[in-house]
Amino acid sequence: MSKRDYYEVLGCQKNTSEQELKRAYRKLAMKHHPDRNPDDATASDKFKEIQEAYDVLSDPKKKQLYDQFGHDGVNAQGMGGGFSGADAFSDIFGDVFGDIFGGASRTRKARVYRGSDLRYELELTLEQAVFGSSIEIEVPTQVACNRCSGTGSEPGSSPVDCGTCRGEGQVRVSQGFFSVQQTCPKCKGEGKVISSPCGECTGAGRVKKRKKLTVKIPAGVDEADRIRLSGEGEAGRNGGPSGDLFVDIVLHDHPIFTRESQDLHCNIPISFATAVLGDQIQVPTLEGHLSLKIPPETQSGKIFRLRGKGVKSLRSSAVGDIYCHVHVETPVNLTETQKEMLKKFDQSLDVKENAHSPRSTSWLDRAKDFLDKLGKQ
Repeated sequence: MSKRDYYEVLGCQKNTSEQELKRAYRKLAMKHHPDRNPDDATASDKFKEIQEAYDVLSDPKKKQLYDQFGHDGVNAQGMGGGFSGADAFSDIFGDVFGDIFGGASRTRKARVYRGSDLRYELELTLEQAVFGSSIEIEVPTQVACNRCSGTGSEPGSSPVDCGTCRGEGQVRVSQGFFSVQQTCPKCKGEGKVISSPCGECTGAGRVKKRKKLTVKIPAGVDEADRIRLSGEGEAGRNGGPSGDLFVDIVLHDHPIFTRESQDLHCNIPISFATAVLGDQIQVPTLEGHLSLKIPPETQSGKIFRLRGKGVKSLRSSAVGDIYCHVHVETPVNLTETQKEMLKKFDQSLDVKENAHSPRSTSWLDRAKDFLDKLGKQ
């Protein structure tokens, strides 16, 4: 019985690419494999025919002979019946599942791993944040072992090929007619194992250490700002780069000021006499005291603005302001004489004209209007 044309068997043309040929073979091999067709007596013969066709057409030399002389050209070279179909089938599906499960090539290089990033909370005073400073910190981290220079092997020795995967980092697991590659359980995919672990790091290549660093704080940083120190995180593995250190800024409460972005706010108590008569008072700033004029008849809660005395922006040349909130302080612990003086003073005010309490008069008028409307409902 004459053999069918190999191109006809695989449903391909002579100019079919290698990838299309492989795709056609894979599809037919899956369809006609005996294990998937136990009730089909012809499945085994079809499967062998498909394997034989692919074995010839996937080999450039065999393909050239077949294209020139047909089956006779292949058989004359002793290739027709000696195909390695099982190996071809295993290799082609090994390629597919190797891609899925991370198959490795014969020539492996040790994988390198970047070190982990670290986070550190740095507490600052308001002055340190506003004017900038340099602060020394200690960070617990993992650094490369000095004894083995991060290799994990005792000095004078080096990692050897893993005996389980023979240095490939992958092992093949057969499941029926599939050959699946998986990460080697012994070397974890490295392809190498440490035969003589370093006595300092016990083979880890890294040791714990508290590293001292100087952090330069730029002027104008604020709460929740973050400073990045490249390469100051944990050391990498197998020569990989170190991670980064992220310094998060946390501000202490200030005894006088509260900060809102580039502006500062402070509460300033003033006496009743100062509020009524006015005066010059000294108010604090981050650069010293300034004189602030309190005009006569200042009401409690009045806000005075000191332009350009706040915080310089970290990202521009803009400078914030200081807002002084004045509060009239009620006198306490008065003597009987002082109380009598206050009563006389209060009685001296022209209550009928309401000339001395404009805010009270306005409030009483609004309250009266509200109650009148409420009574009419």
